[in-house]
Amino acid sequence: MPDPTRQRIVAAAVDLTTSEGWAAVTMARLAAAAGVSRQTVYNEVGSKPALAEVMVLEELARFLGVVEQAFDAEPDDLTRAIEGAVRDVLTYARANTLLHAVVSATHGADTELLPLLTTNAGSLLGAAKEVVSARVAPYAPDIDAAHLDPAIDMVVRVVLSHVMQPSSSPEQTGADLAWLAGRVLAR
Repeated sequence: MPDPTRQRIVAAAVDLTTSEGWAAVTMARLAAAAGVSRQTVYNEVGSKPALAEVMVLEELARFLGVVEQAFDAEPDDLTRAIEGAVRDVLTYARANTLLHAVVSATHGADTELLPLLTTNAGSLLGAAKEVVSARVAPYAPDIDAAHLDPAIDMVVRVVLSHVMQPSSSPEQTGADLAWLAGRVLAR
């Protein structure tokens, strides 16, 4: 069962980040917003960089929930499952205030969170690839194991790129990536 104190602290950090920016998040302000002591904040989440990672990983879990729902909705058609997952993730991303706060920080001085989605995204990419691999496996894609992992890696990285900087509608991007993935993965 999740720790309610930790959840309150992380929720307060997300609220502060989305309303005022990551630079406005101090342990003292966070403690006041969560209704706990500063020491409790440190005990629950550690340092500010550790808090940032927790925030991003918790948001990633919500994104991956969207992916899982899309695959569940298309148990017999891998290409349609991929299309739905990409479309739904990009639609979710459009309305995601934490993601917008992180991405828009690149236009100001508040860039401490951005590397968690770009250059230091190892844990994020690993978790996403693990979920997608597990969801693709039951479809028995027509690709050898040596090429399956790189194909999934490529799809995950392209979707992350579109999350960060969309170039088309979620529907069009979903259709385009599903077409491409279908040529590589589907029977």
